[in-house]
Amino acid sequence: MQWRSLVLALVALKLAGHALLWLAGPSLGFYHQRLRGLSCSPPEGGGGGGGSSGGAGASPLSDARCFDAGLVAPHWASFLGKAWGAGSGAASSSPPRRVVGVGGGDEYEQRYSRAFPPQLRAQLRDAARGMFAFGYDNYMAHAFPQDELNPIECSGRGPDRADPSNLNINDVLGNYSLTLIDALDTLAVMGNSSEFQKAVKLVIDTVSFDTDSTVQVFEATIRVLGSLLSAHIIITDARQPFGDMTIKGYDNELLHMAHDLAVRLLPAFENTKTGIPYPRVNLRTGVPSGSNNETCTAGAGSLLVEFGILSRLLGDSTFEWVARRAVKALWSLRSNDTGLLGNVVNIQTGHWVGKQSGLGAGLDSFYEYLLKSYILFGEKEDLEMFNDAYQSIQNYLRRGREACNEGEGDPPLYVNVNMFSGQLMNTWIDSLQAFFPGLQVLIGDVEDAICLHAFYYAIWKRYGALPERYNWQLQAPDVLFYPLRPELVESTYLLYQATKNPFYLHVGMDILQSLEKHTKAKCGYATLHHVIEKSKEDRMESFFLSETCKYLYLLFDEENPVHKSGNRYMFTTEGHIVSLDKRLRVSLWQDTFPEEQKKTEKLKPNELRAINSTSNCNRVPDERRYLLPLKSIYMRQIDQMVGLI
Repeated sequence: MQWRSLVLALVALKLAGHALLWLAGPSLGFYHQRLRGLSCSPPEGGGGGGGSSGGAGASPLSDARCFDAGLVAPHWASFLGKAWGAGSGAASSSPPRRVVGVGGGDEYEQRYSRAFPPQLRAQLRDAARGMFAFGYDNYMAHAFPQDELNPIECSGRGPDRADPSNLNINDVLGNYSLTLIDALDTLAVMGNSSEFQKAVKLVIDTVSFDTDSTVQVFEATIRVLGSLLSAHIIITDARQPFGDMTIKGYDNELLHMAHDLAVRLLPAFENTKTGIPYPRVNLRTGVPSGSNNETCTAGAGSLLVEFGILSRLLGDSTFEWVARRAVKALWSLRSNDTGLLGNVVNIQTGHWVGKQSGLGAGLDSFYEYLLKSYILFGEKEDLEMFNDAYQSIQNYLRRGREACNEGEGDPPLYVNVNMFSGQLMNTWIDSLQAFFPGLQVLIGDVEDAICLHAFYYAIWKRYGALPERYNWQLQAPDVLFYPLRPELVESTYLLYQATKNPFYLHVGMDILQSLEKHTKAKCGYATLHHVIEKSKEDRMESFFLSETCKYLYLLFDEENPVHKSGNRYMFTTEGHIVSLDKRLRVSLWQDTFPEEQKKTEKLKPNELRAINSTSNCNRVPDERRYLLPLKSIYMRQIDQMVGLI
């Protein structure tokens, strides 16, 4: 009897402890993962490709040359390996407490767990379509045939011929009606067959790549080549799921245009000792003399999807082979100790110029395309590389508690580290990293995706946008502009598709309302120059129509053909939709280079799995599908960590 009483007493004590923990929230800083070797260093340079010229308006906070753990916001103390308060007599932080709203329910549950009426969802779907139409119609009225729309002045924008060094503009704008091309498949996804057919004919009749424009190979590939291929596949799809998108008399013109563009990009792969391409090429004359020998990992290693599709549709192995060779060259340069890659490499020497390893600018789409290349083409080596990369990311970049939705400690976050040592390099993350939860969804690591998405959503709630760089140590933006990027919307859409949790519809509604409130201009939607002051910059990048509006629309359009049973689609890094076609599983490049045959095998679809197998789709129980995806105590913890509460 005494033994039984003792057991019951211990059980009661443990339950009481759990109850207190639930009331108080997670103990911040409990799960210590010490970051060694944090040193003084000059601030990093500007953001990655596709950024806005507003990046010059960086916060003075970003000029700090040293990081002092004694000056860190208390919630991130464990990330810097020093307990809060051990420094300059700072006050300790109280853990978040459960807040009960009117009616007795938790405030987060009251806001996000409510049913999402079909009528509201339909209204938001129409609002997303209206947002796209407003931007697209104004581009056609005021900017076409130029590349981009200036939504404040209601005018067009092309390459900056007066200043060839203005890479922020010239890398992207090639004098080829960029916004029209980039928006083609969005018209189809929204079911606008008449405008899709009209736009395709305009592209065929008016666009030429025989132009004296020096463009970034990466941007031309993902925005232009990818869209041409996507639209071609839509036109020639015998099922026509989006309505009648066929073009009378169509003779594969978009495919031929894609081929023409890719041929003009091929000189970038010539005369490099590593096989890693030059970052830029002139569409008429090839690689300019005196070209930069340095390129970012994402720019050189994120060409395989578009080049691979082109090769397999044409039956010409050349394009896939040069893209695959570049990926393998980069992969061979990863650190032997950590398995990580840097963000900038010399294409002639293979020397890492930029040793930062992270998930944002310079590296993001490299990881994305390892996985998506496997999904499209089924090559075993692509999945093996991705799995190895994902394991290294988990080992060296991930900080915080082990599980997203249980336990104590800081929430999971992925930081920037030195590729060779794994030591922290800085305390900022960039908005491009918000794509990563969506990628985690594709591999089934949904639990971890939920936490990382919640962190970026908390930043959005604070500013009504995502600053280009956010310093999690200082709880403030380092780079203040927001160029209408789609990454958070993309992850929101994919998480909703994985969980069907209404929370993500509320997130999408918040994003849509913020865009309408803060970025709408006279003739379109404008870049936010300053996310705090909400001042605008006169530029609407093409990805706003090709990605941001598309993902918002699909989030609210439950009946879209993309979501119908039997339809299988994948989105490129520019948001272009590609059906999973058997034609794309024919590896013609192996016939040309038979020595690769032994190294490359096909994987069956069910062999795709997350390396971090402790977190997968099966860990999201059915009873949580209509509750918060992240417990309210953890959601409140994240809101505190970004200074929202």
